[in-house]
Amino acid sequence: MRNIIFVFLLFTTIIFIACNKSNEEQHSEDNTVHEDHGSVNLVSLTHEQMSSINVELGKIEKKQLSSSLKANGFLKVPNQNKANATTIMGGVIKSIFIQTGNHVRRGQVIATISNNSFITMQEDLLSIASKLELAELEFERQKMLVEGNAGALKNLQAATTELNTLKSRKASLQKQLELIGINPETLTPDNIRSSVNVISPISGVISNIMVNIGSYVDAANPVAEIVDNSRLHLDLYVYEKDIKKLKVGQTIHFTLTNNPGREYDAYIYAISNTFEQNTKAIAVHARVKGDKQGLIDGMSVTALISLTDATVDAVPTDAIVNHEGQDYIFIVSGKKNETSHTEGTKEHEHDDHSHDQNSTDEHKEEVTTFEKIPVSKGTTDIGFSEITLLKEIPHDSKIVVNGAFYILAKMTNQGEAHAH
Repeated sequence: MRNIIFVFLLFTTIIFIACNKSNEEQHSEDNTVHEDHGSVNLVSLTHEQMSSINVELGKIEKKQLSSSLKANGFLKVPNQNKANATTIMGGVIKSIFIQTGNHVRRGQVIATISNNSFITMQEDLLSIASKLELAELEFERQKMLVEGNAGALKNLQAATTELNTLKSRKASLQKQLELIGINPETLTPDNIRSSVNVISPISGVISNIMVNIGSYVDAANPVAEIVDNSRLHLDLYVYEKDIKKLKVGQTIHFTLTNNPGREYDAYIYAISNTFEQNTKAIAVHARVKGDKQGLIDGMSVTALISLTDATVDAVPTDAIVNHEGQDYIFIVSGKKNETSHTEGTKEHEHDDHSHDQNSTDEHKEEVTTFEKIPVSKGTTDIGFSEITLLKEIPHDSKIVVNGAFYILAKMTNQGEAHAH
């Protein structure tokens, strides 16, 4: 009898534990289903997930895309904003103080050049200056003799000729020394120079250096090229049928052909009245506005000329995704804490009542929630597309400008999982 009672109690205990475990598993499943079956228009990503798919946020911008004309062209610096640093006389490069890409000021020394001729010219000037002093004394002496009828007129004439010749020669040498950068007014036998400076004729950036230390450069040959990008402008080419649409002052948005991800602005300041050679296109000249970082003379560009002042809401084209025939963008709808995993479980026993108590350590990680917003897509150009929101969103909403395709893929996979 005692064995029967023991077996009955053991059987009852097993059934009780099994029922409790089944209820806990069912409760866990209910919680999971409740969490997963959220809105099909929402998806949450952790910071790590966002970094792995390179999610970038931006905002809806105002762009002039509704009425525009596309054109191609080149960046150009006017000739008056480009210069070569040269020397008046040839010589050997003694030192170079610049590198390609350096910014220089007008009058800044960029190199030095040496030549024995520089020494000879300074020596000649000092010698002529001494002779000139004697010539002036001789002229005054002959002049006094002629006035006192004690000297011949021809001697005065010869003294006058010699004086004028020396004066001309001195003036010529002074100008030559000034051209090569030596101040004749401060020249003395103690400060004769064997080298002269090569200076920058304009302010700008060094685009090329044509010499090395020790190389010989002829007179008027360039030592370096300097470009001033402050007057950088666009030369766009527009065909005959579109000429009547253009006017001075129109805004232009353009991108570099080899870097379409960044946009720059310009405005038309002149329109040519002649066709380009062998084409039916005219040149449209536009001045670049704002930051010119990364722009170089000769780069090819793709531009959009705004023909009206009307603006539209626009986003980068990559921010728009299409799902089942409808276009969407993603906005940041908020943040929440999400339990990622459980670390451990402990069992406790109390007196005659045996039961399991799950004590879990939860790690919570901040996630960003994105909402899918339907839009109507309009004009597309230079990397931007016009949109019309089909659902109202907060004015300051942040939108996904890069990585929207991957967010849609995660949302679609999540939706398929819910369906199961």
